[in-house]
Amino acid sequence: MFDFLYEWIQNLAFYLVIITAMVQILPGKSYKKYIQFFSGLVMILLMLTPILKLTGTETKFYELYHSREYEMEKAEIERSENYLKDVDFLDFLPEEYQAEKGEEKDAVQNKVEVEEIRFGQ
Repeated sequence: MFDFLYEWIQNLAFYLVIITAMVQILPGKSYKKYIQFFSGLVMILLMLTPILKLTGTETKFYELYHSREYEMEKAEIERSENYLKDVDFLDFLPEEYQAEKGEEKDAVQNKVEVEEIRFGQ
């Protein structure tokens, strides 16, 4: 029990030091309120950790977060896959390389056609 309490206090102290350092090194003050708002929300979650552990809802939060994160990653991979299927990588090359690749592609296509004619396919 004391180990958990010690670890909890240590996490809170470490978090406060990191957030204080981050707020101090911000170049402008325009983002300060957003950082403080977000850090306040995380601080509330850190302070509720012992209560969540006692009630057993901590595992539910972890499962919910990880399942949602998994779904988001899966959707991102599918979007990337669909994008890459539709992309012609020759479009990203400079024009002089595209011309060379186009000529090579035409030469290969002509050679295939000649071979098909020669073998009667």
